[in-house]
Amino acid sequence: MPDQEAEVAELPLLAQPRQQDVRLVETYEQLVEVVGLLQNQTGPIAVDAERASGFKYGSQAYLVQLFRRGAPIAMIDPQAVLADNASAFKIVSELLDSAEWVLHAATQDMPCLAELGLRPKKIFDTELGARVANLDRVGLGSACEQLLGLRLAKEHSAVDWSTRPLPSNWLTYAALDVDVLIDLRDAVEAELEKQNKLEWAIAEFQNLLKFEPKPTNPEKWRSLGGLSAVKDQKQLAVAKSLWHAREALGQKLDVSPGRLVPDASLVEAATCNARSRAELAANRKFAGRASRSYLDTWWAAVQEGQSSRDLPPVRLAATGIPNHRSWPQRYPEADLRLKSVRTALTKLAEELNLPIENLVSPEAIRQVCWAPELESLKTLEAQLDRHGVRRWQIEQIAHVVADAITEADSQNLPESDQEQARPEA
Repeated sequence: MPDQEAEVAELPLLAQPRQQDVRLVETYEQLVEVVGLLQNQTGPIAVDAERASGFKYGSQAYLVQLFRRGAPIAMIDPQAVLADNASAFKIVSELLDSAEWVLHAATQDMPCLAELGLRPKKIFDTELGARVANLDRVGLGSACEQLLGLRLAKEHSAVDWSTRPLPSNWLTYAALDVDVLIDLRDAVEAELEKQNKLEWAIAEFQNLLKFEPKPTNPEKWRSLGGLSAVKDQKQLAVAKSLWHAREALGQKLDVSPGRLVPDASLVEAATCNARSRAELAANRKFAGRASRSYLDTWWAAVQEGQSSRDLPPVRLAATGIPNHRSWPQRYPEADLRLKSVRTALTKLAEELNLPIENLVSPEAIRQVCWAPELESLKTLEAQLDRHGVRRWQIEQIAHVVADAITEADSQNLPESDQEQARPEA
């Protein structure tokens, strides 16, 4: 590791964008101008977005960066531009509709870009491509080091991008991300071609076009840190009420809920059984920047939870297949299948030089091992398809999965029946 770090330190540091024309776009007039310059060029467009995660309530974009070779780097302030013209991003959408988007870890930015009406029709995800190429590390900086021989100056990844005016060094950081992205795209593509994996990666990029964020979980309040130790239903009702109160306040103030009152404080308020507002205020474990300034809010939530007749269960009813961690004790046949398939797929992934999670999702394999459909290889392929396994993945793994399941199941059959257990081709 020290030798590797020394090698990286010797790489040239890219601290300023190589494209010197970087334009901050804060008005609709400026947007029209820069979109025109991007339209005058050809080729893919690098796309990136900066959010204020951990600072603001929502996950909207506070900066959108675009770059196309031969054009300036556009640093678009969405809030300012939309205040100038509510339909401003229509011209950005029209520009991007005709181009390949180049993003790094596309699913991180696609939701906030979709809020602006920007939805890709063609994607090249350099992070996902790097995974398929089985690079040692796939972060943007690491991928640039391995494939471009450059170190990126990365100092402002966790700042509050809703800050205005944006400091110049933050803008430099954000511009670097798109400045290198098209070069990285070409390098990743070359590596994929070298490994004969480009078709696989393109299929994965195409699958990204269907990406949708997971719907809001109505039981999200149960993710409160430390709540798993609470077994009293009345206390759980108070915790639920407090969580919803914090969400509503965070949305009203446009502040990340955890910055108002931390999870530990909500759990403390739910379990301390305070009998009055003053008693809750006196509890030093109930802390946070809004713990006292909005004490009425928290006490009202505590009272609502304490008086609730709709007490949440300690454990939710199971849905879908049982958790695979319980299989060794409760479902040994399914567990034997899963272990057999995992071993076979691990070997296959090594042969294909692929991370196993990019060869097939663990959840799809658990579903198949729980109730395999092995009437024939085609029925197994159809089952894999229903669980979201892509065609190129099915072509690689179906016969391996079938053989591994058959081998596992045969261990539970009389010897005379073992030959008949193999699926038909």
